[in-house]
Amino acid sequence: MAFFPKISFQCEVEEYLSKVFRNSELITALGTQEAESRYQSLLSHLPHPPAFTTVRVNTHLASVKHLKNLLFEEIQQQFKGLCVPVLEHPEIQDILLIPVIGPRRGIKKHASEVIVGAHCGYAVLRGAHVYVPGIISTSKFLKAGDLVSVYSDIEGKCKRGAKEFGGIKVFLGNGISELSRSEIFGSNGPLNGMGIRMIEPVYLSPSFDNVLPSHLFLQNLPSVVVSHVLNPQPGERILDVCAAPGGKTTHLAALMNDQGEVIAMDKIANKVKKIKQNAELLQLNCIKAFCYDGTKALSIEKREDEQEGPPFLPESFDRILLDAPCSGMGQRPNMAYSWTLKEVTSYQPLQRKLFTVAVKLLKPGGVLVYSTCTITLSENEEQVAWALETFPCLQLQPQEPHIGGEGMRGAGLSLVQLKLLQRFDPSAVTLQGMDINSLQDSREDDLISLANKDCIGFFIAKFIKLNGK
Repeated sequence: MAFFPKISFQCEVEEYLSKVFRNSELITALGTQEAESRYQSLLSHLPHPPAFTTVRVNTHLASVKHLKNLLFEEIQQQFKGLCVPVLEHPEIQDILLIPVIGPRRGIKKHASEVIVGAHCGYAVLRGAHVYVPGIISTSKFLKAGDLVSVYSDIEGKCKRGAKEFGGIKVFLGNGISELSRSEIFGSNGPLNGMGIRMIEPVYLSPSFDNVLPSHLFLQNLPSVVVSHVLNPQPGERILDVCAAPGGKTTHLAALMNDQGEVIAMDKIANKVKKIKQNAELLQLNCIKAFCYDGTKALSIEKREDEQEGPPFLPESFDRILLDAPCSGMGQRPNMAYSWTLKEVTSYQPLQRKLFTVAVKLLKPGGVLVYSTCTITLSENEEQVAWALETFPCLQLQPQEPHIGGEGMRGAGLSLVQLKLLQRFDPSAVTLQGMDINSLQDSREDDLISLANKDCIGFFIAKFIKLNGK
């Protein structure tokens, strides 16, 4: 049962999506009622966080079993003895799953209020405390140590420093203020550091602030699956085209036992810095990160300087991951999607430019994996149909592990082709809360099945490049 209202879109985006999820291919296969029911279910799921927190173990430094025990102790400490299990996944052997408790409906609200930005609010729903940069407004007389109720300004309408806010706000839970109002909005500019320590969140998830940072990496379940699907081998040369912040890059390096070469690119310098920091933190040495635009990464002629970075000659890589920039509509939680239709539709041509470069950089016999964290046809199945038509050298491949659903109808792909794709669709499962009692009554198999389905919206396609151009 939904706790938050359905996600809101700008009218033109809502109209666009509604056509996507009511396309004639889909309606012929499912019937109008079923297609509509799935679409409405998706809209209800997106504002809620996934049912599990997924952490990837850095197997380069430690075993999953060892980290499972340490994490269980850490969570017991954070949750004051509340017994929440830490589960291993039978098919993805380097992750741990922690069930999210919530939504908790009986939380009493306090008179003193703190309003946070939407992105800060989404982080709180996934287990974070509130940091000062995320705070937009507080009650007039807020003091350090006050009990406060925290709300998210999902539409971005609250003015920074306001003493009250009458707009649309969503309750996230209660916390204790670490600072006074004057410290938060002081003339010296906002501090960093923690602003509100959450003590009664609507969704209870562990905080991972400084929890085993060299050994654990917070990642969504499908984002971990994608690196396994690429299946890099020790000694190979791998390219991660749009790599920031480096979750998949570091995973690829760990899967290769830090042997070989993982080239990571991103065109924003600060993001490249983040990739390097993550590689260093996880003690992975085979990663080389470059600030470079992936659409320009192909060089036709050999350069004199023998530089190891981009641009690269054709057929330089054994495997390539293109986790493409996208409209991000699969991200959860998301209560109000603010982008315009022009912004949403701007990604397809960019993805095609990047894809074309990736195909040329791939060796014959090499593997290319394309992924997005969005739910549209134009950025997913339509891109696959376009790729197969444009590059006869490409062939779709089965994926391992395959725990998501098949591709969505509407792009003219055959049933055989759709079955080779992996679409993680949150609407594939009924929206249900989780409390300690229902958790203790659940079988582990059922919890794993729920974790596979109740995650972010995500898409994966795997291609092999046949010999010959």
